[in-house]
Amino acid sequence: MRIDPYLNFNGQCAEAFTLYERVLGGTIENMMTHGASPMAADVPAEWRDRILHARLVVGDQVLMGCDAPPEYYAKPKGAHVTITVKTPADAERIFQALADKGTVTMPIATTFWSPRFGMLTDRFGTPWMITTEQTPD
Repeated sequence: MRIDPYLNFNGQCAEAFTLYERVLGGTIENMMTHGASPMAADVPAEWRDRILHARLVVGDQVLMGCDAPPEYYAKPKGAHVTITVKTPADAERIFQALADKGTVTMPIATTFWSPRFGMLTDRFGTPWMITTEQTPD
């Protein structure tokens, strides 16, 4: 079994996944627009460039998403996408990149459970927690 997060966006899925690919070092394996799908003829013109499905692979992890139709879109709440990295430098780099034009809810810092931990909501509305693996003493 795998559990893969699926993010909904309000028209910014392509931009978000392009950023996530660069920052997380993954590969976008699929990014299909509504206009390139088999149902293109049934899609309103203003939706043809919106993302029907995106799939980003980072190592053996998968992050998926789409541009949700307005009647189904809601800002994320009650959950975060968590990224766990091995080094404080990686945590800092990822945190700063995702925080750019976003909102920091807990600045990245040393905590009793992690050498570097921080929380933010990126400019696309996705909540993130960035943490570093605790190394045994």
